[in-house]
Amino acid sequence: MQLNTLGLVHEFLRQTVRPGAVCIDATAGKGRDTALLCRLAGETGRVLAFDIQQEAVEQTEALLEREGLQAEVHLDSHANMARYVQPETVDCVVFNFGRLPGGDPKIMTRSESSLAAIDAGLSLLRPGGVMAIALYYGGENGYEERDAVLAHLETLDQNRFTVLSCRWANRRGEPPIPVLVWKEH
Repeated sequence: MQLNTLGLVHEFLRQTVRPGAVCIDATAGKGRDTALLCRLAGETGRVLAFDIQQEAVEQTEALLEREGLQAEVHLDSHANMARYVQPETVDCVVFNFGRLPGGDPKIMTRSESSLAAIDAGLSLLRPGGVMAIALYYGGENGYEERDAVLAHLETLDQNRFTVLSCRWANRRGEPPIPVLVWKEH
């Protein structure tokens, strides 16, 4: 396991996502999380991926094709994911908040749609389902989305959700924050 945010999130997914799972990659980006979810959910699972950038959709579809994997890739906002699946039927939702690496630096996730997407994802999770968030911030992204997401997650009912937010104590710069959420049974 890589000792970074993505490594922690991926290990969490490997430990929690099982064959036959219904999974959502809410921010497809280059498709790496989508591909991982496809491998974990297997042929009996269902994986949906969302991104608002055509470039990200194309990169995700190309990666899936190269690896022989299948997913439903949608050019749509992560805030609209509830239009595609029924409430309490999803095993896992994954977010990478920030911007597409190598993409247009002016296009990034924003707190308004991100908070709506988190709430949509939470409503879609079945009891026992999980959400994994890699929260990139700083630089051109600034801190507003980071602060809004973390504050919002603190308001979740502790009887319904468990939220673990981690902080790198000795990493320089602005290392992304891994956040893990479990929906209680």
